[in-house]
Amino acid sequence: MLTTVALVAPASVLTASPAVAAPASRDGCVSSRPEPGSDQRVRICYTLFKPAGASRRAKAPVVLHSHGWGGSRTTDAAEFEDYLDAGIGVLSFDQRGFGDSGGKAHVMNPAYEGRDVRRLVRFVAQRPWVRKDAPGDPRLGAIGGSYGGGYQFLAAFEHLRTKGTPVLDALAPEITWWDLKQSLAPSELVRTEWVAALSAAGLPSDALPTGVYVSLLEGAAAGTWPQGAVPGGADLDRFFLRNGPKWQVSQGRRLDIPVLFGQGATDNLFPLRQGLQNWQKALTDRARRKSIFVGYNGGHTLPSLFPLGVQVSADPCSQRLGSEEFGDLALRFMEENLQGKDRGLRGFDRFHLATNDDRCVTTRSVRPDARFDVADFTVPTVAGPPVSTRIARGPITVAGRSRLAADVTTLARGNRAFLALAVGRTPLDARIVQNNSLPVRIDRVVSDKRVRVELPSVAVKVPKGQSLFLLASPLADMFAGFGSRTPSVMQFSDVRVALATR
Repeated sequence: MLTTVALVAPASVLTASPAVAAPASRDGCVSSRPEPGSDQRVRICYTLFKPAGASRRAKAPVVLHSHGWGGSRTTDAAEFEDYLDAGIGVLSFDQRGFGDSGGKAHVMNPAYEGRDVRRLVRFVAQRPWVRKDAPGDPRLGAIGGSYGGGYQFLAAFEHLRTKGTPVLDALAPEITWWDLKQSLAPSELVRTEWVAALSAAGLPSDALPTGVYVSLLEGAAAGTWPQGAVPGGADLDRFFLRNGPKWQVSQGRRLDIPVLFGQGATDNLFPLRQGLQNWQKALTDRARRKSIFVGYNGGHTLPSLFPLGVQVSADPCSQRLGSEEFGDLALRFMEENLQGKDRGLRGFDRFHLATNDDRCVTTRSVRPDARFDVADFTVPTVAGPPVSTRIARGPITVAGRSRLAADVTTLARGNRAFLALAVGRTPLDARIVQNNSLPVRIDRVVSDKRVRVELPSVAVKVPKGQSLFLLASPLADMFAGFGSRTPSVMQFSDVRVALATR
Protein backbone atom coordinates (compact mmCIF):
# COMPACT_ATOMS: atom_id res chain seq x y z
CA MET A 1 0.00 0.00 0.00
CA LEU A 2 1.12 3.54 -0.73
CA THR A 3 1.21 5.95 2.16
CA THR A 4 -1.07 8.97 2.24
CA VAL A 5 0.07 11.94 0.19
CA ALA A 6 0.39 15.13 2.16
CA LEU A 7 -0.04 18.41 0.30
CA VAL A 8 2.51 20.90 1.50
CA ALA A 9 1.84 23.84 -0.78
CA PRO A 10 -1.40 25.68 -1.47
CA ALA A 11 -3.23 24.81 -4.66
CA SER A 12 -4.35 27.50 -7.07
CA VAL A 13 -7.14 26.71 -9.49
CA LEU A 14 -7.72 28.52 -12.77
CA THR A 15 -11.06 27.92 -14.44
CA ALA A 16 -13.03 29.50 -17.25
CA SER A 17 -16.42 31.12 -16.82
CA PRO A 18 -19.29 28.69 -16.23
CA ALA A 19 -20.64 29.33 -19.71
CA VAL A 20 -17.57 27.96 -21.51
CA ALA A 21 -15.93 24.68 -20.56
CA ALA A 22 -12.14 24.97 -20.51
CA PRO A 23 -9.18 23.10 -19.12
CA ALA A 24 -8.24 23.88 -15.52
CA SER A 25 -4.82 23.87 -13.89
CA ARG A 26 -3.77 23.34 -10.31
CA ASP A 27 -0.35 23.91 -8.74
CA GLY A 28 0.79 22.14 -5.60
CA CYS A 29 3.34 19.84 -4.03
CA VAL A 30 3.34 16.43 -2.42
CA SER A 31 5.51 15.42 0.51
CA SER A 32 8.11 12.71 -0.05
CA ARG A 33 11.09 10.99 1.53
CA PRO A 34 13.64 13.14 3.41
CA GLU A 35 17.22 13.43 2.22
CA PRO A 36 19.83 11.23 3.95
CA GLY A 37 20.57 12.53 7.44
CA SER A 38 17.42 14.68 7.58
CA ASP A 39 13.94 14.16 8.97
CA GLN A 40 12.42 16.99 6.91
CA ARG A 41 10.21 15.66 4.16
CA VAL A 42 10.96 16.87 0.63
CA ARG A 43 8.44 18.77 -1.49
CA ILE A 44 7.84 17.48 -5.02
CA CYS A 45 5.91 20.14 -6.91
CA TYR A 46 3.56 19.76 -9.85
CA THR A 47 1.04 21.42 -12.12
CA LEU A 48 -2.05 19.31 -12.85
CA PHE A 49 -4.06 20.07 -15.99
CA LYS A 50 -7.65 18.85 -16.07
CA PRO A 51 -9.27 18.56 -19.52
CA ALA A 52 -12.52 20.41 -20.20
CA GLY A 53 -15.52 18.25 -19.46
CA ALA A 54 -13.73 15.82 -17.14
CA SER A 55 -15.82 15.11 -14.04
CA ARG A 56 -16.95 12.37 -11.67
CA ARG A 57 -19.34 11.18 -14.36
CA ALA A 58 -17.00 11.71 -17.31
CA LYS A 59 -13.66 10.52 -16.08
CA ALA A 60 -10.42 11.07 -18.01
CA PRO A 61 -7.04 9.33 -18.12
CA VAL A 62 -3.85 11.24 -17.24
CA VAL A 63 -0.29 11.31 -18.55
CA LEU A 64 2.65 12.16 -16.34
CA HIS A 65 5.23 14.54 -17.77
CA SER A 66 8.60 15.70 -16.55
CA HIS A 67 11.61 17.63 -17.73
CA GLY A 68 15.17 16.90 -18.80
CA TRP A 69 18.23 17.32 -16.61
CA GLY A 70 18.53 20.89 -15.33
CA GLY A 71 14.98 21.78 -16.40
CA SER A 72 11.68 22.32 -14.67
CA ARG A 73 8.03 21.39 -15.12
CA THR A 74 5.69 22.86 -17.72
CA THR A 75 3.12 25.25 -16.29
CA ASP A 76 1.53 26.53 -19.51
CA ALA A 77 -1.60 24.62 -20.55
CA ALA A 78 -0.95 25.60 -24.17
CA GLU A 79 2.02 23.20 -24.21
CA PHE A 80 -0.38 20.29 -23.64
CA GLU A 81 -3.25 21.58 -25.74
CA ASP A 82 -3.36 18.47 -27.96
CA TYR A 83 -3.63 16.15 -24.95
CA LEU A 84 -6.24 18.28 -23.22
CA ASP A 85 -8.27 18.60 -26.42
CA ALA A 86 -8.15 14.81 -26.71
CA GLY A 87 -9.61 14.49 -23.22
CA ILE A 88 -6.39 13.43 -21.49
CA GLY A 89 -5.21 15.19 -18.34
CA VAL A 90 -1.55 15.98 -17.71
CA LEU A 91 0.48 16.19 -14.51
CA SER A 92 3.85 17.88 -15.08
CA PHE A 93 6.24 17.83 -12.13
CA ASP A 94 9.60 19.16 -10.98
CA GLN A 95 11.92 16.32 -10.17
CA ARG A 96 13.79 16.19 -6.89
CA GLY A 97 16.55 18.81 -6.89
CA PHE A 98 15.03 20.94 -9.68
CA GLY A 99 12.47 23.71 -10.14
CA ASP A 100 10.27 24.25 -7.09
CA SER A 101 10.96 20.78 -5.72
CA GLY A 102 13.37 20.31 -2.84
CA GLY A 103 16.09 17.81 -2.05
CA LYS A 104 18.97 16.58 -4.17
CA ALA A 105 18.89 14.64 -7.41
CA HIS A 106 19.72 10.98 -6.81
CA VAL A 107 19.39 10.41 -10.57
CA MET A 108 16.43 8.01 -10.55
CA ASN A 109 17.24 6.06 -7.42
CA PRO A 110 14.21 3.95 -6.42
CA ALA A 111 14.67 4.94 -2.77
CA TYR A 112 14.21 8.65 -3.58
CA GLU A 113 12.85 9.49 -7.02
CA GLY A 114 11.01 6.17 -6.92
CA ARG A 115 9.23 7.26 -3.75
CA ASP A 116 8.51 10.64 -5.37
CA VAL A 117 6.67 9.18 -8.36
CA ARG A 118 4.70 6.85 -6.08
CA ARG A 119 3.48 9.89 -4.15
CA LEU A 120 2.45 11.61 -7.37
CA VAL A 121 0.59 8.55 -8.63
CA ARG A 122 -1.25 8.36 -5.31
CA PHE A 123 -2.21 12.01 -5.65
CA VAL A 124 -3.53 11.47 -9.19
CA ALA A 125 -5.52 8.44 -8.04
CA GLN A 126 -7.29 10.59 -5.43
CA ARG A 127 -8.71 13.01 -8.06
CA PRO A 128 -12.41 12.21 -8.49
CA TRP A 129 -12.36 13.07 -12.22
CA VAL A 130 -9.52 10.64 -13.06
CA ARG A 131 -10.41 7.33 -14.68
CA LYS A 132 -9.38 4.31 -12.64
CA ASP A 133 -8.95 0.64 -13.46
CA ALA A 134 -9.14 -0.28 -9.77
CA PRO A 135 -9.00 1.59 -6.47
CA GLY A 136 -5.69 3.42 -6.34
CA ASP A 137 -4.94 2.48 -9.96
CA PRO A 138 -5.48 5.45 -12.29
CA ARG A 139 -5.47 5.03 -16.06
CA LEU A 140 -2.02 6.51 -16.55
CA GLY A 141 0.57 7.11 -19.24
CA ALA A 142 3.90 8.96 -19.25
CA ILE A 143 5.82 11.24 -21.62
CA GLY A 144 9.11 13.13 -21.54
CA GLY A 145 12.67 12.92 -22.77
CA SER A 146 16.17 12.31 -21.40
CA TYR A 147 15.89 12.64 -17.60
CA GLY A 148 12.17 12.93 -18.31
CA GLY A 149 12.35 9.50 -19.92
CA GLY A 150 14.31 8.00 -17.04
CA TYR A 151 11.52 8.66 -14.55
CA GLN A 152 9.08 6.72 -16.74
CA PHE A 153 11.00 3.48 -16.46
CA LEU A 154 11.56 4.13 -12.76
CA ALA A 155 7.84 4.73 -12.16
CA ALA A 156 6.79 1.61 -14.05
CA PHE A 157 9.37 -0.62 -12.38
CA GLU A 158 8.77 0.87 -8.92
CA HIS A 159 5.09 -0.05 -8.96
CA LEU A 160 5.95 -3.44 -10.42
CA ARG A 161 8.31 -3.93 -7.46
CA THR A 162 5.90 -2.74 -4.77
CA LYS A 163 2.56 -3.91 -6.17
CA GLY A 164 3.42 -6.69 -8.59
CA THR A 165 2.04 -4.80 -11.61
CA PRO A 166 3.12 -1.50 -13.21
CA VAL A 167 0.51 1.16 -12.46
CA LEU A 168 1.46 2.93 -15.69
CA ASP A 169 -0.51 1.67 -18.69
CA ALA A 170 1.71 3.06 -21.48
CA LEU A 171 5.07 4.82 -21.75
CA ALA A 172 6.63 7.07 -24.41
CA PRO A 173 10.23 7.63 -23.24
CA GLU A 174 12.60 9.59 -25.47
CA ILE A 175 16.40 9.68 -25.63
CA THR A 176 16.93 8.01 -22.28
CA TRP A 177 19.19 5.32 -20.87
CA TRP A 178 19.45 1.63 -20.14
CA ASP A 179 22.68 1.88 -18.11
CA LEU A 180 23.94 5.26 -16.88
CA LYS A 181 27.52 4.15 -16.35
CA GLN A 182 27.68 2.62 -19.81
CA SER A 183 26.35 5.90 -21.21
CA LEU A 184 28.59 8.26 -19.26
CA ALA A 185 31.74 6.12 -19.36
CA PRO A 186 31.88 3.27 -21.89
CA SER A 187 34.85 1.05 -21.06
CA GLU A 188 35.19 3.31 -17.98
CA LEU A 189 36.41 6.19 -20.16
CA VAL A 190 34.38 9.28 -19.32
CA ARG A 191 32.49 11.12 -22.05
CA THR A 192 34.10 14.27 -20.72
CA GLU A 193 32.15 16.81 -22.78
CA TRP A 194 28.84 15.40 -21.59
CA VAL A 195 29.89 14.89 -17.97
CA ALA A 196 31.06 18.51 -17.85
CA ALA A 197 27.83 19.74 -19.47
CA LEU A 198 25.59 17.74 -17.14
CA SER A 199 27.53 18.88 -14.07
CA ALA A 200 27.17 22.49 -15.17
CA ALA A 201 23.43 22.08 -15.79
CA GLY A 202 22.95 20.88 -12.22
CA LEU A 203 24.85 23.76 -10.61
CA PRO A 204 22.17 26.52 -10.69
CA SER A 205 19.90 24.53 -8.37
CA ASP A 206 22.77 22.73 -6.59
CA ALA A 207 20.98 19.59 -7.69
CA LEU A 208 23.54 16.88 -6.99
CA PRO A 209 25.00 15.74 -3.67
CA THR A 210 28.39 17.40 -3.12
CA GLY A 211 30.36 14.16 -3.26
CA VAL A 212 28.89 13.34 -6.68
CA TYR A 213 29.96 16.74 -8.05
CA VAL A 214 33.48 16.11 -6.74
CA SER A 215 33.64 12.71 -8.42
CA LEU A 216 32.21 13.93 -11.71
CA LEU A 217 34.84 16.66 -11.82
CA GLU A 218 37.46 14.03 -10.99
CA GLY A 219 36.20 11.94 -13.91
CA ALA A 220 36.26 14.89 -16.30
CA ALA A 221 39.81 15.70 -15.23
CA ALA A 222 41.19 12.16 -15.22
CA GLY A 223 39.09 10.68 -18.02
CA THR A 224 38.40 7.51 -16.07
CA TRP A 225 35.42 6.48 -13.96
CA PRO A 226 35.72 7.63 -10.30
CA GLN A 227 35.18 5.17 -7.47
CA GLY A 228 35.51 7.44 -4.46
CA ALA A 229 39.31 7.62 -4.18
CA VAL A 230 39.42 11.43 -4.04
CA PRO A 231 38.68 12.89 -0.56
CA GLY A 232 35.13 14.17 -0.42
CA GLY A 233 34.15 12.27 -3.55
CA ALA A 234 31.55 9.57 -4.05
CA ASP A 235 31.83 6.04 -5.42
CA LEU A 236 29.93 6.53 -8.65
CA ASP A 237 29.58 2.77 -9.17
CA ARG A 238 27.62 2.64 -5.94
CA PHE A 239 25.73 5.89 -6.60
CA PHE A 240 24.52 4.78 -10.03
CA LEU A 241 24.05 1.08 -9.23
CA ARG A 242 20.23 1.07 -9.12
CA ASN A 243 19.61 4.05 -11.34
CA GLY A 244 18.17 2.57 -14.49
CA PRO A 245 16.39 -0.32 -16.20
CA LYS A 246 19.55 -2.46 -16.23
CA TRP A 247 19.42 -2.89 -12.45
CA GLN A 248 15.68 -3.48 -12.44
CA VAL A 249 16.05 -6.25 -15.00
CA SER A 250 18.91 -7.76 -12.98
CA GLN A 251 16.38 -8.14 -10.15
CA GLY A 252 14.13 -10.26 -12.36
CA ARG A 253 11.66 -7.56 -13.40
CA ARG A 254 10.45 -6.78 -16.92
CA LEU A 255 7.65 -4.52 -18.09
CA ASP A 256 4.54 -6.01 -19.67
CA ILE A 257 3.04 -2.75 -20.97
CA PRO A 258 3.14 -1.03 -24.38
CA VAL A 259 6.04 1.35 -24.90
CA LEU A 260 6.69 3.83 -27.70
CA PHE A 261 10.45 4.32 -27.81
CA GLY A 262 12.03 7.44 -29.25
CA GLN A 263 15.82 7.24 -29.41
CA GLY A 264 18.34 9.54 -31.08
CA ALA A 265 20.31 7.79 -33.80
CA THR A 266 22.73 10.74 -33.66
CA ASP A 267 22.64 10.99 -29.86
CA ASN A 268 26.15 10.82 -28.42
CA LEU A 269 25.19 10.78 -24.73
CA PHE A 270 22.46 8.12 -24.71
CA PRO A 271 23.15 6.59 -28.11
CA LEU A 272 20.89 4.36 -30.15
CA ARG A 273 22.24 1.24 -28.44
CA GLN A 274 20.81 2.39 -25.08
CA GLY A 275 17.29 2.35 -26.50
CA LEU A 276 17.83 -0.98 -28.24
CA GLN A 277 18.91 -2.53 -24.93
CA ASN A 278 15.77 -1.22 -23.23
CA TRP A 279 13.64 -2.74 -25.99
CA GLN A 280 15.40 -6.10 -25.91
CA LYS A 281 15.86 -6.51 -22.15
CA ALA A 282 13.35 -4.35 -20.25
CA LEU A 283 10.17 -5.58 -22.00
CA THR A 284 8.43 -8.93 -22.15
CA ASP A 285 7.85 -10.57 -25.52
CA ARG A 286 4.15 -9.72 -25.20
CA ALA A 287 4.91 -6.07 -24.49
CA ARG A 288 7.12 -5.78 -27.58
CA ARG A 289 4.24 -6.99 -29.76
CA LYS A 290 2.32 -3.90 -28.58
CA SER A 291 5.29 -1.52 -28.76
CA ILE A 292 7.02 0.58 -31.42
CA PHE A 293 10.66 1.69 -31.68
CA VAL A 294 11.48 4.94 -33.49
CA GLY A 295 15.03 6.13 -34.01
CA TYR A 296 15.34 9.71 -35.22
CA ASN A 297 18.25 11.98 -36.03
CA GLY A 298 18.37 14.12 -32.92
CA GLY A 299 18.68 13.92 -29.15
CA HIS A 300 21.82 14.85 -27.23
CA THR A 301 23.89 15.89 -30.21
CA LEU A 302 27.18 17.62 -29.59
CA PRO A 303 28.96 17.91 -32.96
CA SER A 304 31.73 15.50 -33.87
CA LEU A 305 34.56 17.55 -35.35
CA PHE A 306 37.38 15.08 -34.75
CA PRO A 307 36.82 12.60 -36.21
CA LEU A 308 34.53 14.52 -38.54
CA GLY A 309 30.86 13.54 -38.49
CA VAL A 310 27.71 14.56 -40.33
CA GLN A 311 25.27 16.77 -38.43
CA VAL A 312 21.65 15.91 -39.33
CA SER A 313 18.30 16.43 -37.62
CA ALA A 314 15.07 14.88 -38.84
CA ASP A 315 12.39 12.32 -37.96
CA PRO A 316 11.44 10.48 -41.16
CA CYS A 317 10.17 7.39 -39.33
CA SER A 318 7.44 9.17 -37.34
CA GLN A 319 6.32 10.58 -40.68
CA ARG A 320 6.30 7.11 -42.24
CA LEU A 321 4.12 6.00 -39.33
CA GLY A 322 1.61 8.76 -40.10
CA SER A 323 2.66 11.55 -37.72
CA GLU A 324 4.46 14.80 -38.40
CA GLU A 325 6.89 14.22 -35.52
CA PHE A 326 7.45 11.94 -32.55
CA GLY A 327 5.34 14.07 -30.19
CA ASP A 328 2.31 13.63 -32.43
CA LEU A 329 2.96 9.89 -32.62
CA ALA A 330 3.12 9.77 -28.80
CA LEU A 331 -0.31 11.41 -28.53
CA ARG A 332 -1.83 8.82 -30.88
CA PHE A 333 -0.13 6.07 -28.88
CA MET A 334 -1.66 7.38 -25.65
CA GLU A 335 -5.11 7.77 -27.20
CA GLU A 336 -5.07 4.13 -28.29
CA ASN A 337 -3.70 2.75 -25.03
CA LEU A 338 -5.42 5.01 -22.49
CA GLN A 339 -8.72 5.69 -24.24
CA GLY A 340 -9.14 2.69 -26.54
CA LYS A 341 -9.42 4.88 -29.64
CA ASP A 342 -8.41 3.55 -33.04
CA ARG A 343 -5.81 6.08 -34.21
CA GLY A 344 -4.49 3.93 -37.03
CA LEU A 345 -1.20 3.01 -35.41
CA ARG A 346 0.99 0.50 -37.20
CA GLY A 347 4.57 -0.69 -37.13
CA PHE A 348 4.31 -2.67 -33.88
CA ASP A 349 7.17 -4.99 -32.88
CA ARG A 350 9.44 -3.26 -35.39
CA PHE A 351 12.44 -0.96 -35.37
CA HIS A 352 11.98 2.17 -37.48
CA LEU A 353 15.39 3.82 -37.76
CA ALA A 354 16.35 7.11 -39.40
CA THR A 355 19.41 6.87 -41.64
CA ASN A 356 22.21 9.40 -41.94
CA ASP A 357 20.54 10.79 -45.08
CA ASP A 358 17.14 11.16 -43.37
CA ARG A 359 15.40 8.13 -44.79
CA CYS A 360 13.64 5.49 -42.70
CA VAL A 361 14.64 1.83 -42.50
CA THR A 362 12.18 -0.62 -40.92
CA THR A 363 13.43 -3.97 -39.66
CA ARG A 364 12.35 -6.81 -37.38
CA SER A 365 15.84 -7.46 -36.00
CA VAL A 366 18.83 -5.28 -35.14
CA ARG A 367 21.16 -8.20 -34.37
CA PRO A 368 24.33 -8.49 -36.48
CA ASP A 369 23.74 -11.06 -39.22
CA ALA A 370 26.67 -10.57 -41.61
CA ARG A 371 30.43 -10.70 -41.01
CA PHE A 372 33.11 -8.90 -43.00
CA ASP A 373 36.87 -9.44 -43.02
CA VAL A 374 38.68 -6.12 -42.77
CA ALA A 375 42.30 -5.40 -43.63
CA ASP A 376 44.84 -5.05 -40.83
CA PHE A 377 45.47 -1.49 -39.67
CA THR A 378 47.57 0.47 -37.18
CA VAL A 379 46.41 3.44 -35.12
CA PRO A 380 48.87 5.97 -33.70
CA THR A 381 48.33 6.80 -30.04
CA VAL A 382 48.25 10.26 -28.41
CA ALA A 383 47.89 12.11 -31.73
CA GLY A 384 47.52 11.58 -35.42
CA PRO A 385 44.89 11.42 -38.17
CA PRO A 386 42.04 8.90 -38.15
CA VAL A 387 42.64 5.67 -40.07
CA SER A 388 39.81 4.43 -42.32
CA THR A 389 39.67 0.84 -43.55
CA ARG A 390 37.02 -0.36 -46.00
CA ILE A 391 34.40 -2.81 -44.69
CA ALA A 392 32.14 -3.06 -47.75
CA ARG A 393 31.36 -1.24 -50.96
CA GLY A 394 27.91 0.20 -51.54
CA PRO A 395 25.13 -0.32 -52.09
CA ILE A 396 24.62 -1.74 -48.61
CA THR A 397 22.11 -0.97 -45.85
CA VAL A 398 23.02 -1.37 -42.19
CA ALA A 399 20.43 -0.94 -39.44
CA GLY A 400 21.20 -1.98 -35.87
CA ARG A 401 24.07 -3.20 -33.75
CA SER A 402 27.66 -3.63 -34.89
CA ARG A 403 30.63 -5.48 -33.38
CA LEU A 404 34.35 -5.82 -33.94
CA ALA A 405 36.70 -8.69 -33.17
CA ALA A 406 40.45 -8.34 -33.71
CA ASP A 407 43.90 -9.36 -32.49
CA VAL A 408 45.49 -6.32 -30.88
CA THR A 409 49.16 -5.67 -30.25
CA THR A 410 50.36 -2.73 -28.17
CA LEU A 411 53.85 -1.41 -27.50
CA ALA A 412 53.18 0.65 -24.37
CA ARG A 413 50.79 1.01 -21.45
CA GLY A 414 47.58 3.06 -21.37
CA ASN A 415 46.40 2.45 -24.95
CA ARG A 416 43.14 3.89 -26.25
CA ALA A 417 41.59 4.07 -29.69
CA PHE A 418 38.14 5.27 -30.73
CA LEU A 419 36.19 3.29 -33.31
CA ALA A 420 33.28 4.32 -35.51
CA LEU A 421 31.54 3.46 -38.75
CA ALA A 422 32.00 5.99 -41.54
CA VAL A 423 30.83 6.53 -45.11
CA GLY A 424 32.66 8.10 -48.03
CA ARG A 425 34.06 7.60 -51.50
CA THR A 426 37.59 7.14 -50.22
CA PRO A 427 39.21 6.62 -46.82
CA LEU A 428 40.23 10.28 -46.87
CA ASP A 429 36.71 11.72 -47.15
CA ALA A 430 34.89 9.17 -44.96
CA ARG A 431 32.76 10.76 -42.24
CA ILE A 432 31.29 9.20 -39.11
CA VAL A 433 27.81 7.92 -39.88
CA GLN A 434 25.86 9.33 -36.94
CA ASN A 435 28.45 11.11 -34.79
CA ASN A 436 29.24 8.26 -32.41
CA SER A 437 32.57 6.68 -31.47
CA LEU A 438 33.26 4.00 -28.87
CA PRO A 439 36.58 3.36 -27.16
CA VAL A 440 38.89 0.37 -27.17
CA ARG A 441 40.94 0.47 -23.97
CA ILE A 442 43.94 -1.77 -23.28
CA ASP A 443 46.01 -0.60 -20.35
CA ARG A 444 48.98 -2.94 -20.70
CA VAL A 445 51.41 -4.25 -23.29
CA VAL A 446 49.84 -7.17 -25.19
CA SER A 447 50.64 -9.23 -28.26
CA ASP A 448 47.86 -10.50 -30.53
CA LYS A 449 45.30 -10.29 -27.75
CA ARG A 450 41.86 -11.13 -29.10
CA VAL A 451 39.40 -8.37 -28.22
CA ARG A 452 35.70 -8.12 -28.95
CA VAL A 453 34.07 -4.70 -28.70
CA GLU A 454 30.74 -3.10 -29.46
CA LEU A 455 30.75 -0.58 -32.28
CA PRO A 456 28.16 2.21 -32.42
CA SER A 457 24.67 1.11 -33.45
CA VAL A 458 23.68 2.91 -36.65
CA ALA A 459 21.25 3.10 -39.53
CA VAL A 460 22.81 3.92 -42.89
CA LYS A 461 22.18 3.36 -46.58
CA VAL A 462 25.53 3.36 -48.38
CA PRO A 463 24.91 4.18 -52.05
CA LYS A 464 26.73 2.77 -55.04
CA GLY A 465 30.01 4.55 -55.53
CA GLN A 466 30.61 4.95 -51.79
CA SER A 467 31.83 2.54 -49.13
CA LEU A 468 31.32 1.76 -45.48
CA PHE A 469 34.56 2.16 -43.54
CA LEU A 470 35.80 1.25 -40.08
CA LEU A 471 37.30 4.46 -38.75
CA ALA A 472 39.86 4.32 -35.94
CA SER A 473 41.15 7.46 -34.28
CA PRO A 474 43.60 8.23 -31.47
CA LEU A 475 41.25 10.98 -30.23
CA ALA A 476 37.52 11.69 -30.13
CA ASP A 477 35.61 14.85 -29.23
CA MET A 478 33.30 13.23 -26.68
CA PHE A 479 36.34 11.90 -24.80
CA ALA A 480 38.28 15.15 -25.11
CA GLY A 481 41.81 15.04 -23.78
CA PHE A 482 41.82 11.36 -22.90
CA GLY A 483 43.48 9.40 -25.61
CA SER A 484 46.44 7.13 -24.96
CA ARG A 485 48.92 8.03 -22.25
CA THR A 486 52.15 7.11 -24.07
CA PRO A 487 53.18 7.81 -27.70
CA SER A 488 53.08 4.49 -29.51
CA VAL A 489 50.75 2.52 -31.82
CA MET A 490 47.95 -0.03 -31.55
CA GLN A 491 48.03 -2.73 -34.22
CA PHE A 492 44.81 -4.51 -35.24
CA SER A 493 45.00 -7.77 -37.23
CA ASP A 494 42.63 -10.59 -38.22
CA VAL A 495 39.86 -7.97 -38.06
CA ARG A 496 36.22 -8.99 -38.44
CA VAL A 497 33.22 -6.67 -38.28
CA ALA A 498 29.68 -7.97 -37.72
CA LEU A 499 26.84 -5.80 -39.02
CA ALA A 500 23.04 -5.88 -39.01
CA THR A 501 22.34 -5.73 -42.75
CA ARG A 502 19.16 -5.58 -44.78
